[in-house]
Amino acid sequence: MADFLEDKRPAKLERAFLVGVQTTDMKDGEGAELLLELTELVENLRLTVARTELVNLRRATPALLLGTGKAKELVEQAKADGADVIVFDEALSPAQQRNWENLSGLAVIDRQEVILEIFADRAHTREATLQVALARMQYSLPRLTRAWTHLSRQRGKGGLGGEGETQLENDRRTVRDRITHLKAELRSVVLQRSVQRTKRQRVPIPTCAIVGYTNAGKSTLLNSLTGAHVLAADKLFATLDPTTRQLVLRGNQKLLVTDTVGFIRRLPHGLVEAFKATLEEVIVADFLIHVLDVSNPNFEEHHKTTLSVLGELGAGDQTIVTVFNKIDLANAAMLQRAHRLVPDALLVSAYTKAGLDTLEARCVELIADSLAETELVVPHSRYDVVARLHKLGHIHEQEHEDDGVHIKGRFPATQAGFFAPFVVKK
Repeated sequence: MADFLEDKRPAKLERAFLVGVQTTDMKDGEGAELLLELTELVENLRLTVARTELVNLRRATPALLLGTGKAKELVEQAKADGADVIVFDEALSPAQQRNWENLSGLAVIDRQEVILEIFADRAHTREATLQVALARMQYSLPRLTRAWTHLSRQRGKGGLGGEGETQLENDRRTVRDRITHLKAELRSVVLQRSVQRTKRQRVPIPTCAIVGYTNAGKSTLLNSLTGAHVLAADKLFATLDPTTRQLVLRGNQKLLVTDTVGFIRRLPHGLVEAFKATLEEVIVADFLIHVLDVSNPNFEEHHKTTLSVLGELGAGDQTIVTVFNKIDLANAAMLQRAHRLVPDALLVSAYTKAGLDTLEARCVELIADSLAETELVVPHSRYDVVARLHKLGHIHEQEHEDDGVHIKGRFPATQAGFFAPFVVKK
């Protein structure tokens, strides 16, 4: 897929000057935490961080976000450091971005654009590529003017829009058309996922989705639980496409487990929207496993961010098993903080597999809680139904009588329609 905007970007960038802000509504140290996270994001783009600057911001200005004097000071420092791009942790409006570029003569981007570029670098399948392309196009549309500030002349006859239309207007139309096309392609992705989900539901096996902050160890956990071979790299957003694997629990209970894209603070809204086709697996799951890296000093914020994104997806009321991962890297103080945050959370190490037995036992309990206590009488001629009952539920009693097989057990409520003809009326 050709990227229409590729030739509008600056030449390859190498050295970045990072700017974070500490606003009056932030908790103490939050700006520094976000700036540290931005540093990791930028390094994931293989850029060298020349310097980081944290600015105390009482009130944002519409033109440059910061005051003019401070802006000029930062530009001088960035040039002295040999930076070719200034990266803001705070989201910049298109006008602010243009003003900074005009003031500095350097490329200027913000956290949202950094995240979009990382996603673009990680996208390998058709679905992920479509989703990232849509988010990038939507982000770039109001910013096209900065790519064409040197084009003020009018096109004559023979241009795409006829006399009087600028190249900029042509490009905006091209991007809008591309957005429409990408949305249509993604609708087909949603339909395909729906078909795949329907096929899975024909042999209904309980499902759960692994969610959490990026780089929390979700893919490693899936690998350790199921023996799958999912990319588990120590880098941000290693997983963009959902991977579903089957886990066999105690009593031969089967569970489908899906790994999902990691969340992050200030995740661009366009990415959340674009990835909804993928994240539908979260919404329809029977329960969620929320993985937190307990060795990360900012895990409280990661917990808050993940719950916020789940709420945005409409999955805020889902049953959640909170799992603090990487206990092999955490100290006692971190584990105490974790207990205060979520007292009933599980402590595991996906790397050493410590605590995974407890996690599997919790999954078995949740599946059992989702089953309805039922008594049935199945004709002897319908051993296909008996076999299905054994496969899907937990049978407590089974007796062969003259009128059929009498069964008592717990079975998925989702299968009530199938079992209805055999249920004993009370």
